[in-house]
Amino acid sequence: MAHLLGAENLHLEYPTRVIFDSVTVGLSEGERIGVVGRNGDGKSTLLRLLAGRQEPDGGRVTRRGGVTLGMLDQSDELPDDLTVAEAVVGGRAEHEWAGDARTRDVIAGLVADIPWEAQMSRLSGGQRRRTALAALLTHDWDVLFLDEPTNHLDVEGVAWLAEHLKRRWSPNSGGLVVVTHDRWFLDEVSTATWEVHDATIEPFEGGYAAYVLQRVERDRMAAATESKRQNLLRKELAWLRRGAPARTSKPKFRIDAANALIENEPPVRDSVALSQLAVARLGKDVVDLLDVSVSYPSENGAETEVLRDVEWRIAPGERSGILGVNGAGKSTLLGLIAGTVQSTSGRVKRGKTVRIAMLDQRLAELADIQHERISAVVAREKTSYVTGGKELTPGQLLERLGFTSAQLSTPVKDLSGGQKRRLQLMLILLHEPNVLILDEPTNDLDTDMLAAMEDLLDSWPGTLLVVSHDRYLLERVTDSQYAILDGRLRHVPGGVDEYLRLRRSAQQVQAAQTAAAGKPAAAHGGPVELTGAERRALEKELSSVERRMERTGHELGRLHDDFATHDQSDYVGLGRLQSRQRELEEQHSDLETKWLELSERLEA
Repeated sequence: MAHLLGAENLHLEYPTRVIFDSVTVGLSEGERIGVVGRNGDGKSTLLRLLAGRQEPDGGRVTRRGGVTLGMLDQSDELPDDLTVAEAVVGGRAEHEWAGDARTRDVIAGLVADIPWEAQMSRLSGGQRRRTALAALLTHDWDVLFLDEPTNHLDVEGVAWLAEHLKRRWSPNSGGLVVVTHDRWFLDEVSTATWEVHDATIEPFEGGYAAYVLQRVERDRMAAATESKRQNLLRKELAWLRRGAPARTSKPKFRIDAANALIENEPPVRDSVALSQLAVARLGKDVVDLLDVSVSYPSENGAETEVLRDVEWRIAPGERSGILGVNGAGKSTLLGLIAGTVQSTSGRVKRGKTVRIAMLDQRLAELADIQHERISAVVAREKTSYVTGGKELTPGQLLERLGFTSAQLSTPVKDLSGGQKRRLQLMLILLHEPNVLILDEPTNDLDTDMLAAMEDLLDSWPGTLLVVSHDRYLLERVTDSQYAILDGRLRHVPGGVDEYLRLRRSAQQVQAAQTAAAGKPAAAHGGPVELTGAERRALEKELSSVERRMERTGHELGRLHDDFATHDQSDYVGLGRLQSRQRELEEQHSDLETKWLELSERLEA
């Protein structure tokens, strides 16, 4: 493969520490590199050095003549007076960019919901970020450097970006280097991984799953001081091999070696034991949303309905992820559960023993203690915290979340974004809520810290609700997923894949209806009308589906009550109930899909 760019004997140091020492790396045609490492170890700095945006103290960076390089930097700023159209397509005439399939695809995938003539100064931070990414991707580049490109993208946006990058170049051309904490995204786009650590760069074959295996093997052969990290990564590998076989089948790594490593590793969660503990802490009632709708007044005085007819009985010990596009109503749903949002109609019922805590994106819990040292904050908290049957002091909990003893004297305001998120989580856990809501918890965390947080949540015996664009995290810490589609909440037994299929199907139907409405009737003979007999047959089938949906819904409700009253020591009986629940949820999901199809045919 032809060389594109690289670095020889790279050296960089700051007054307090060495960032890189004698580092040599190269990128060749067809390579797709994912960069991982702890926060602050130099991942973003590496991209800037290789792109020529920062000069090293020693060594040199080389680039093959004529190679073009485009980069998305975390600090990229578009001028405030620039419009979205000017940023994305520049001065090109509409007929020029509209005739380019790639440009159309990028606009549809990233900025379709942003006003085309809006100025940058009027956009949110997330909209500006997506516009900057779209502006980069509409141009031709031999090499792309992307620094945290999935920030501010929802699950659909992340899936679109992964597919775009896989199709952007032919297999043996182009080069990609991406820094991201999104492990699903790394597995989708990467053919190799660079780990930045201890002033060096260590290469691994394959994406994130392959990297985990190779790193476990490396750690196993290392000194005993690596044992803590090794055990954590073994648990991660066990989940990868058991829970996501499709992911580990793509990289070329030794399946036998992986199976040997996890032979004695238990499942990441003991679901029955956790459910038993959750019922003991919560009782049978958690939060029930009963036929709840939420509307807000819009600018023209009319009501905008965000959620409608939501029916959700949250069970003790339930671990659920919530999916939906930006603006679908996920935060509104969380607010209903937490009690910060009032319903327009319907009823929200909370159990008497419920204690809800939310890890949100605003870090509001830290505002009053920002000038205090971590040690002082910890000293005021509980003397112990029990997790996985083990009692930990707050200091040990901090260590488990990646803090060193030297950092205990650091004021809260001087912590990095990732450290603040970890401290926020620790303070919430020490208050022992029994319902924990995580709203985009992966922001500012590296892959090691995400694994540590997931490990901690595995032994947390309460009800867990997660909203995140991080698909890996959702699949890792939750047992079921729900989606908000057109204001309604529905269970998606097939998880993120099923949600994306439903979204694509809805978009295709909408596009077809729009196209049909835009054509003159004479051109295609007008819309196809159903005959009376066809309409009656469809209405009869729809009525039958609705009755079956109602029956499965009632049976699921009875099953929920059975879980609460069942002997929690009867593991066999609980297992049967769980199997029946999965069976009913799959039936209900199939019926909902059928109902949507029939409704669309009747409305067409």
